[in-house]
Amino acid sequence: MERIEQQRYFSSELLAWYRRHKRDLPWRRSRNPYFIWVSEIMLQQTRVDTVIPYFHRFIDKFPTVRALAEAPEDEVLKAWEGLGYYSRARNLQSAVREVHERYGGVVPDSKEAVSALKGVGPYTTGAILSIAYDKPEPAVDGNVMRVLSRYFLLEDDIMKPRTRLKMESLAKELIPEGEASDFNQALMELGALVCTPKSPHCLTCPVMACCDGRAAGREETLPVKTKAKPPRPEARAALLLEGVGEHAGKLLIRQRPAEGLLARMWELPHAALPEGSASGAEGLPSAHGALAAHVAGDGIGISGLTWLMQAEHTFSHIRWTMDVFTAKPEALSLSSASGTGLLPSHYRWIGPDDREDHAFPNVFIRILDAYFESKAAVSP
Repeated sequence: MERIEQQRYFSSELLAWYRRHKRDLPWRRSRNPYFIWVSEIMLQQTRVDTVIPYFHRFIDKFPTVRALAEAPEDEVLKAWEGLGYYSRARNLQSAVREVHERYGGVVPDSKEAVSALKGVGPYTTGAILSIAYDKPEPAVDGNVMRVLSRYFLLEDDIMKPRTRLKMESLAKELIPEGEASDFNQALMELGALVCTPKSPHCLTCPVMACCDGRAAGREETLPVKTKAKPPRPEARAALLLEGVGEHAGKLLIRQRPAEGLLARMWELPHAALPEGSASGAEGLPSAHGALAAHVAGDGIGISGLTWLMQAEHTFSHIRWTMDVFTAKPEALSLSSASGTGLLPSHYRWIGPDDREDHAFPNVFIRILDAYFESKAAVSP
């Protein structure tokens, strides 16, 4: 089959399949570019099933560009809590504020304007313009590159920038006139449901008959993808500092700096452990030294350190293995819950009912939930 015929077959069969089988997803129920934008940011590195309830809650809370632009950042991070990659939420709000101020709250429909927004890369630009405005712009992500690599038997490394450019050019050629919105969503859908990374469902694929990768027996080995470096392991100790006196039943938390990893999120005090430290209860001496030194700079002393549990969390570049310890305060009363007096301003005392007022990374949500649940279980 000639290449042009193969392309036409792909586009027509894919569109017909999509219109019969497309999923009913909340962001597909309108062409609202703001809704589509939010959904695409949430879907980056996150499963659809996970995103759906977050999308509903986020749009209920921030239904318009103006609502999100004017919201306090802490509220936005709280609404995002659990989705991870929190820079996505900050960049989204920053870009939405620009749309509110510069474009009167209307998401622009030009490639130049959309791609200039903070956190909006080539894929999201193409998704917004094609899905919301039916502009013939490609939206090429990992799913799409996998589909195109297999169908056209392309052996370029998809981790290389030049391969993405090649894929974008090819994807744009495939868009039927006036069908950009459905076509790009169909291409994404095929990669998500049928042409999956492992064990692709070739027998149910609408374009299998002309798939060069399938014909060559390469459907399992394509696309070519250089392996990313594994995340760097890092051992840490986390501190559940239990309040006494007026703060009995509460824990001390702190807010991270405004810049850097997990910026402005709330967390338990924690510190890196020396290389080679023992884990679990056996690592208590090392943990005590690391934690005591870490919080001493804020005028906090600790005593009665006891190992409680272990938790893990993986970022794109770091994997934390975190031993969690309980302790009591000493050397300082830590008397204020509002940040006045002796308690540093970036610290707070919280009880189980206060957790919902603060946005935490997932690892600390799990630790706090386990701790408060254990306390509730033994309460009379």
